Amino acid sequence: MDCSECKSLEETLEARLSNYKEARSAAYYRVSTALAAKKNVDMERARNDLEEHQLVCASAKARRITAGAFWQTKNRSAYRRVSS
Repeated sequence: MDCSECKSLEETLEARLSNYKEARSAAYYRVSTALAAKKNVDMERARNDLEEHQLVCASAKARRITAGAFWQTKNRSAYRRVSS
């Protein structure tokens, strides 16, 4: 079950992150950090929007539960190998 809102917010975050990285690496960054700072704020807002949505999204909750169960199983089997 995939949520279209999650996908949209993830795409927005990726785009904003890309814009921020571009602004940081640009030659004019040395002259004007204001643009990079604005891009950083935009990126953080997109990240917060995604995180807030994922707190209430059933699809994201299901993924967290599945991922948590996967990591617990993986960690248990790694522990067994080490302690044997």
